[in-house]
Amino acid sequence: MKPSRILIVEDEESLRTALRDNLEVEGFVVETAADGGKARNLLRRSSYDLILLDWMLPILNGPDLLRELRGRGDQTPVLMLTVRNEVPDRVLGLELGADDFLSKPFALQELLARVHALLRRGKINEEPPDTPSLFLRGTIEVDLAAYRLRGSSEVPLSPKEAHILEALHRRRGQVVTRDQILDRVWGPGFYIGPRTIDTHILNLRKKLMSAGASANLLETVHGVGYRLAPEEP
Repeated sequence: MKPSRILIVEDEESLRTALRDNLEVEGFVVETAADGGKARNLLRRSSYDLILLDWMLPILNGPDLLRELRGRGDQTPVLMLTVRNEVPDRVLGLELGADDFLSKPFALQELLARVHALLRRGKINEEPPDTPSLFLRGTIEVDLAAYRLRGSSEVPLSPKEAHILEALHRRRGQVVTRDQILDRVWGPGFYIGPRTIDTHILNLRKKLMSAGASANLLETVHGVGYRLAPEEP
């Protein structure tokens, strides 16, 4: 099996070098870019299994590079490295399609654990879904192959959002806990804070309503998790 290819986009030379050296020891093939402009050029001519993307970069910052990447349909997993840990920044990153965040400074072992988890999750997401599409209510459809939400309008979904809806649909009418969503969507043994899942749910509500779904389709069960409302009689 070919080793996974990772692109590190980080302007701090010492951190960039340390990340490259440690990931190469783990057996990965690693390329690096010190600014968003070089990263953009690399991404136009090469494909990667994972991108480690700094938020603040010269020439083209991390969020803008991520926006370009997702805008052309590239769903390569992205782990954002950032000193910005405020809720609005995380919301922006998730809306743009980031898969996970790691706040600086971080422990090497934590970064490696997240890298391995995202790569595992990426391989799972490459497999074709059991059902190419599912209907949430009436004509509200989730296209799991194209990552689209279709109803009165068509709305793009991130892979994480599509898989969250799939997990909720599998247990429609029942409460799905945050831990169950985490295991199903991010994979066993992977940790993210509950705030990240809550932010994904917030974004999903907005997208569902944009597609014509009612506001009560995706319910919060406080202190437990979430539920996709059962079909109305």
